[in-house]
Amino acid sequence: MEKLSIEAMATFCKKKGFVYPSAEIYGGLAGFWDFGHLGVELKNNIKNEWWNYHVKQREDIMGIDGSIITHPKVWEASGHVENFEDVMLTCSKCNEKTRADHLIEEKLKTNVEGRSVDEINKIIKKNNLKCPKCNSDFKELKKFSLMLKTSIGPLEDKSSISYLRPETAQLIFANFKLVSDNARLKLPFGIAQIGKGFRNEISPRDFLFRCREFEMMEIEYFVHPDKAEKCPSIKEVENEELNFLTSEMQQKKQEPKEMKVKDALKKKLVSEWHAYWLATEQKWFTDLGAKPENFRVRQHLKEEKSHYATDTWDLEYNFPFGWKELQGIANRTDFDLKQHMKFSGNDLSIFDEETKKKIIPYVIAEPSQGVERAFLVFMFDSYTYDKKRGNAVLKLHPKLAPVKVGIFPLVNKLDNEAKKVYDLLKSDFNSIFDKSGSIGRRYARADEIGIPYCITIDFDSLKDKKVTVRNRNDTKQIRVKINDLKETMGKLIDNP
Repeated sequence: MEKLSIEAMATFCKKKGFVYPSAEIYGGLAGFWDFGHLGVELKNNIKNEWWNYHVKQREDIMGIDGSIITHPKVWEASGHVENFEDVMLTCSKCNEKTRADHLIEEKLKTNVEGRSVDEINKIIKKNNLKCPKCNSDFKELKKFSLMLKTSIGPLEDKSSISYLRPETAQLIFANFKLVSDNARLKLPFGIAQIGKGFRNEISPRDFLFRCREFEMMEIEYFVHPDKAEKCPSIKEVENEELNFLTSEMQQKKQEPKEMKVKDALKKKLVSEWHAYWLATEQKWFTDLGAKPENFRVRQHLKEEKSHYATDTWDLEYNFPFGWKELQGIANRTDFDLKQHMKFSGNDLSIFDEETKKKIIPYVIAEPSQGVERAFLVFMFDSYTYDKKRGNAVLKLHPKLAPVKVGIFPLVNKLDNEAKKVYDLLKSDFNSIFDKSGSIGRRYARADEIGIPYCITIDFDSLKDKKVTVRNRNDTKQIRVKINDLKETMGKLIDNP
């Protein structure tokens, strides 16, 4: 089946209670979205599964929760105040504002990330690109800061200016020494964080893909600078298959090539640490039901790389509007820790017991993932329209499904018995009780919002103390003793 368009997905999410335009009764606000009763559950489940996989199940990663607003010097040290900008195009006639890189990519299919204002200006003029709204010429190009400013305290002057954080990483660096000392961490180790980020996007678009307010799930992984070439965990992922697209392959206009991690390493296409994290992150998605064929790993071209990165790879997903970054994994070396040492005057080095010297660790990998983009991946890869049933079926992994169990009395006379089953399960599994309409219509409603299992209480239940459990994906049914329901549902949800 062909994927829904991004517009159709936005409509579906609004209709079913997943996502709404923020403050829609006032006309909405571009780049801001509110999550409905189902969306908030799915979003929380995504974050919980990410935290469980990356923090709780690992001994080498600890978590923090940094503040959204912090000392403005943090953003001076990181380079965001000076460098976090996009090139903005303004129409000379209708005053429509557009991101230059988006327009060029859309019209010319060319990536201009990292190009200077002069280079972009030449591309605009050479190709005679016009305003997408009224087809007029653009005014002179301008740089536009993506930082959202705020004011702290009663005085509104320069001393009160701070910023809503554009990323979560810098709070990890600022707290690095405290976390490593207090948690008694030994290299290699990571620090994880989930939290809000804000970017003053010129032209937010594509539903949840590019927002002004979003959430990030991020890890900064630190290694000894002398051991940056070898990943001790590489054997865990060496047989994982990835769709590789190196910078050289892009320059030669070659297609991505699918191969096992161990084969890519033999060919020296990718470093061990990048291979490890790319495979680990894709596996997180596919273990939760995402489709492997919709992923590829792409190395940044030289001109794309951030000023701090020696090498960057993106885990990309095939959205309806093309292959786009889902997760960026950058080798930041010791840039950030050194910057914060320079600007703060504090020593952020740690003592290496092996060499008996102080060292500044490298950030060899930075798996950085937007929650909203992950939300889209799971929605797109789970959505299908079942012609036989005559309704949409959202085949979300049971661990992600907003509602785990639907409890239905076959007829109204069985409401009390069904309510007892609902009361039995609701504290362990997010459940709904639904008695409205025919049983077929209730199944259809459950399918459309991704409920993996529906339990029906019928007249036989009064005699044999069993209920019918229906599987969303294949509609197969089994009879289960009411006394065994909790255990059975737990097994079905964990291992569907």
